[in-house]
Amino acid sequence: MTIDVRTIEGRNSDAAIGGEARSPQAAYRQALARGGIVDDAAQDRAIEHLEACFHALHEGPGGVPGVYLWGPVGRGKTWLMDLFQHHLGVPSRRQHFHHFMRWVHHRLFRLSGTADPLTALARELADEVRVLCLDELFVSDIADAMILGGLFGAMFEHGITLVCTSNQAPDQLYAEGFNRERFLPAIAAIERHTQVVELDGGQDHRLHPGRAHPRYWVSRPGQPSALSDVFDQLRQEQPVSHAPIELGHREIAVIRRSERVLWCRYGDLCEAPLAALDFIALGDRFDHVLLSEVPRLSRHDPASAIARGTEDGVARVAAGDRDFPALSRHDDGVRRFIALVDECYDRRIPLYLEAEVAMDELYPHGYLAFPFRRVLSRLREMQLARFGRDLP
Repeated sequence: MTIDVRTIEGRNSDAAIGGEARSPQAAYRQALARGGIVDDAAQDRAIEHLEACFHALHEGPGGVPGVYLWGPVGRGKTWLMDLFQHHLGVPSRRQHFHHFMRWVHHRLFRLSGTADPLTALARELADEVRVLCLDELFVSDIADAMILGGLFGAMFEHGITLVCTSNQAPDQLYAEGFNRERFLPAIAAIERHTQVVELDGGQDHRLHPGRAHPRYWVSRPGQPSALSDVFDQLRQEQPVSHAPIELGHREIAVIRRSERVLWCRYGDLCEAPLAALDFIALGDRFDHVLLSEVPRLSRHDPASAIARGTEDGVARVAAGDRDFPALSRHDDGVRRFIALVDECYDRRIPLYLEAEVAMDELYPHGYLAFPFRRVLSRLREMQLARFGRDLP
């Protein structure tokens, strides 16, 4: 099984990575001087904590407190964490949280029958790295919550330093989730072994000016799809197939595909019973993804009760708001769409969309409005030339 373990990928500007900088703070100041980023007081405070962790790691062995960066979308959390990890001179691993959990489940299966598999897993990880960098930490699954409750504690006992990003403060993770008490040890361990830093400078850095490269179109009735020419350009001379692809042991219909370019309908890809791991597999296989016939995703009429324990629920509970919108018939598909956008964004895979409505009208309200804010921020950055692997 291939596990996606990667080093830094550019998030804001190539000027911020490389050069002669020898620490994350030096690289950050270098990027400011070159104009690769704009000055941001919240980022400056965060980089000070990362710098302190960086030097502590290089000054000696032992468990060094990590850094937990949290805040709204687009504040530069991932970019700062990647800047930190890029300059580390000690063994480290950087993974998206979904990828990390895939690796955890895979290893736990292999450790079946071991007396204390979580401790064994932590020991195995500590033999490989001193620093674990996790992007987009978000817990919504009871199985993950139960595992992390013991795993984080075991990791810290074995001297692993955790540096991670999240949209939520530690005490908001898995809020009101089923059997949340099983996850409380993980929260306590995070708060005890990391410096929790809120990153909210009021700026969405994904919206900074850059050369436009549209990857989102509103469909016109009776007009040919804009994605047809896009597909032909991206596939170059690769052979074209109309055969389905297999994801999660299911056949998914395609409009067209080549070896590295996939074009599907929203209904075929996002309304099929797929999981986040299936979108990881899709990212392993394709460099560009085209998605057409994307409908308006939120219902037109606001309604009442929903289930608890997800990102939007956390925000509303924290605010004291107990009036939750109802689930829409589209929301299962929207969850998968969110997973697809997150996977494409994290791996710099350009996602081309043709939708029924403009981007801001896709999901203006509803049960998943909170995580969908991240989706919109990421889709907006995808409309810039600096994103992805496109041809000149």
